[in-house]
Amino acid sequence: MAATTHTVTNQAPPLVGYDVFTADRALAEAVERHTEPELVDEVREELAGLGKTAGSTQAQEWGVLANENPPKLRTHDRYGNRVDEVEFHPSWHRLLGKAVSAGLTDAWGRPAGHVRRAAGFLVWTQAEGGHGCPVSMTHAAVPALRTDPALAAEWEPRLTSHVYEEGLRPAAEKGGVLFGMGMTEKQGGSDVRANTTSAVPLSGDGEYVLTGHKWFCSAPMSDGFLVLAQAPGGLTCFLVPRVLADGTRNVFAIQRLKDKLGNRSNASSEVEFDGTWARRVGEEGRGVRTIIEMVAATRLDCVIGSAAIMRQAVAQAVHHASYRSAFGGLLVEKPLMRNVLADLALESEAATTLALRLAAAYDADTEEERAFLRLAVPAAKYWVTKRCTPVAGEALECLGGNGYVEESGMPRLLREAPLNSIWEGSGNVQALDVLRALQREPQAINAFLQEVGRARGADHRLDAAIKDLLTELSDLDGIEARARRLVERMALVLQGSLLVRWAPSEVADAFCASRLGGDWGAAFGTLPHSLDLASVVERARADV
Repeated sequence: MAATTHTVTNQAPPLVGYDVFTADRALAEAVERHTEPELVDEVREELAGLGKTAGSTQAQEWGVLANENPPKLRTHDRYGNRVDEVEFHPSWHRLLGKAVSAGLTDAWGRPAGHVRRAAGFLVWTQAEGGHGCPVSMTHAAVPALRTDPALAAEWEPRLTSHVYEEGLRPAAEKGGVLFGMGMTEKQGGSDVRANTTSAVPLSGDGEYVLTGHKWFCSAPMSDGFLVLAQAPGGLTCFLVPRVLADGTRNVFAIQRLKDKLGNRSNASSEVEFDGTWARRVGEEGRGVRTIIEMVAATRLDCVIGSAAIMRQAVAQAVHHASYRSAFGGLLVEKPLMRNVLADLALESEAATTLALRLAAAYDADTEEERAFLRLAVPAAKYWVTKRCTPVAGEALECLGGNGYVEESGMPRLLREAPLNSIWEGSGNVQALDVLRALQREPQAINAFLQEVGRARGADHRLDAAIKDLLTELSDLDGIEARARRLVERMALVLQGSLLVRWAPSEVADAFCASRLGGDWGAAFGTLPHSLDLASVVERARADV
């Protein structure tokens, strides 16, 4: 017998059955802006197809199941033989398969490759974030391997393949492969030069055996890994395959999987090397220089991944407020809620605009753009990833108690949010990297200032912020203690300049007034009331 008291009213319908790409105006505009005119239609169609899948009921269910059924480590088979395998729910493999088939590991060799790949990564991460880890590392391994033309010729076609094949087999037998990375050790963390893993040369050219450990090795089910170890000539980069060419398993002893705050669909592990076969990548003693391009590419993915989480959180908050009524009207029409939503939308659009600008710089691949990336990537990684967690938390609060329950999907976004700020170097590492570039690479600051200077004269608050930044940059004595403040300001000025040039006036005005002009409180929802906040919120709405 039905309960007469249980009539469900005033609940927002699920945000499902929509095109994640097309519904994101800031992203769609950025793709068109940074793509050659003759490719725009092709790229837009490609991303809209991925966007429809990302917004589907099926993809959302894959994300739920992959996180409710985290990976399991199987160290031995029934007979006691060491196998070191990680088992995943089928939904994980479906997510990964779609990512690979959509070209999210293929950016380095096709027209507008980085822009279309960055946009796709931003779209597909909104279905589920954890599987983006092996996708990112596979994509980022390409420039490191290119330091050795023979290795690149062998491995790059596999890394950039649009074919996903699960299971451990010799790489030559697979239509496509995934890569992981192992740099950090328990005694060193980000200080990779303190690594103790040793590499002893064998008689074969470029062949070594490794002995040691890695404290964090993500995606241990991958087909190969780039790792750092101490060779006779110093810290060196190596390629470690999981399965050797003859079909035997390489020594890759997985000690345990990490029990993490979020990112629960993805396996992160501790591994031991004991006579592990490896192939040298680059020269001995130049391991950091060899792997640095991989690190830079994964840092950009941290920015893109954070932008994706922010976008999905804001889309959910605006969607909920557009249907939920309180105190005599829809929440989205209430001035205070509108202020909160607009404030969140500004953060999301600024992150997306910056992420796609960085991807476009990779596509351009000029000397000036490479110099620009040298400063812009760590500054963006520092700031955008740090903004992700408060955005996700505030967006969750917009849903009230409904947002606090797992079924809403908001808790998963909040748990995932801190990851990108930690991965590939936490905040202090990024700030110190910016300082090194400022002190050693004058062409980098010149390229950065040229970029922000393209918007000078368009907004007085931006002009004042650029002037203040120049004053800060003129005095680098004792700079380390104020490095975070400087890098934050650099990121905000860069975001402001991009929005002034490319965003609607109401978005640029609100960003400059709050983030650069100081007319802002310490919490979201404190924008000046005189701004056109309704237009900002409407722009952030994901139409179903």
